[in-house]
Amino acid sequence: MTGLLTEAHRAWIGHETPAVEVEVSRRDIIKYAIATEQVREIYLQGDEAPLMFIFNLFGALRPVSALREDGLPSGTSAGPKLPLQRVMAGGVALSIHRPIRPGDRLTGVNRITDMYEKSGRQGPLIFTERELRVTDAAGESVLVEKQTSIAR
Repeated sequence: MTGLLTEAHRAWIGHETPAVEVEVSRRDIIKYAIATEQVREIYLQGDEAPLMFIFNLFGALRPVSALREDGLPSGTSAGPKLPLQRVMAGGVALSIHRPIRPGDRLTGVNRITDMYEKSGRQGPLIFTERELRVTDAAGESVLVEKQTSIAR
């Protein structure tokens, strides 16, 4: 362990973002399906959302001027400022409990589940694990997305 993470960093473990609620429309699903060149009619007709439809579904709407060159929001991550600034995707795992359909009222809550350090070939690494829990209006689980980011 390299000792970059402080107790203040570790205090973020368990931190949840405020719940964000969205209502999914058939039009939202169709627009997403067209934009991502889906071929299945169930998506193109808006009867069911493709898997990656949830990507940033619960994120704030921002003007293009507030985005970085890679299209991601600038400096809006919920979590502590890390001593290592270059962040990479470390993996995503989805547990899908049911499809997303038009008319669904969904609630998303993001939580930091773990932060830890490792030594890599080129120096220290900080891993941050997050979990997005999505539930429907009845409180039933729709999906859980587990995401790891790596700072180096």
